[in-house]
Amino acid sequence: MRTVYGGGRVFDGTGSAPAPADVVVEDGRFVEVGTDLDGDERVDCSGTTLLPGLFDCHVHVMFSGVDVLRMVQTPFSYPFYEAIHNLRVTLEQGITTVRDAGGADLGVATAVRNGLVAGPRMQISLNMLSQTGGHGDAWMPCGAELALLADHPGRPRTIVDGPDEMRRKVRELIRNGADVIKVATSGGVLSPRSDPRRGQFRDAEIAVLVEEATAAGRFVMAHAQATEGIKVAIRNGVRSIEHGIYLDDEAIDMMLTAGTWLVPTLVAPRMVLDLVDLGAALPQHMIDKARMVIDDHTASITRAITAGVPVAMGTDSGVGAHGQNLRELGLMVECGMSPAQAWHATSLSAARLLGVDEEFGSIEAGKRADLVVFDGDAMDLEGITGRVRQVYADGRLVAEPAGAE
Repeated sequence: MRTVYGGGRVFDGTGSAPAPADVVVEDGRFVEVGTDLDGDERVDCSGTTLLPGLFDCHVHVMFSGVDVLRMVQTPFSYPFYEAIHNLRVTLEQGITTVRDAGGADLGVATAVRNGLVAGPRMQISLNMLSQTGGHGDAWMPCGAELALLADHPGRPRTIVDGPDEMRRKVRELIRNGADVIKVATSGGVLSPRSDPRRGQFRDAEIAVLVEEATAAGRFVMAHAQATEGIKVAIRNGVRSIEHGIYLDDEAIDMMLTAGTWLVPTLVAPRMVLDLVDLGAALPQHMIDKARMVIDDHTASITRAITAGVPVAMGTDSGVGAHGQNLRELGLMVECGMSPAQAWHATSLSAARLLGVDEEFGSIEAGKRADLVVFDGDAMDLEGITGRVRQVYADGRLVAEPAGAE
């Protein structure tokens, strides 16, 4: 079956400006892009922009908004069922590929891969490597541990200290199904006893981590908010800096030299404050840190974008509600990107970060036919969240959001 998606404008993700064109899909792949094309079936896309399947490079599908009191009262298995909803609403945003930054295990990813559950393609990290007292350490002053999610056989405990422990734990994560390794090289907003302005782990520990991940063909992503945490990650070959709140000029130069990606997650601290406004039970120190970082975060990302650091879109969805992924594009534009650059960060640049750009990330002949039908002119980001009309993966309709025109 040769299907023509016709009558719309095409933003192919390669960097070209949107232009009127038809897109032809056959056997789950793009086979032709041009004008006046024919086929066995025609889908009228008048008044829309056709986009490649989109990426969110930093999500937590097992979280449904951080609320400490609610989480400690939630049965262990309940987040697995919440993930079904979270995956579906993410797909309805046109996001056909995600990198889960902690929470989802191999069972969740396999359920999606086998078609048991509808959702975007997944790369999973299982759990975040953290030093004792670091961003992933859930120890509370009372002596209890209040982790956002409980450890279990599919998602092992990942508090490590020293190169030997790091090496063993990386191997364990890979054994358990991790597609990417995540590490916290700085404190963070939502951890009980860490400071987002302070680096964590030493060079020897991160060097071993990257060595082991590379030997297994895995990339490494670093939760890195503090300046020194960012630099220790870059020095040792980490592929992407997540958040990048306290970038300085030296760190930006290091990223440019090394080709390190930045995944800004500008919406993340804003989602934390949105939760507070909705009545979420968060400790005051978390609220204070979320407020503290927003201005510095915006300034850092603005400098990085101006300098030309490669950017891939990520949101930290799960910290707040899922289904708001495209909100990040407007924030990237506020930091200096054009709308076209923001879409590129959400398509081909993100595919390159994840190492899947030969198959995904752009509308080009031969690539797999992940396609988003987006209402109106995609360069106008007004009301972006509600404008996805249809979502296709491998040429199959996988989502048609309620209320889409």
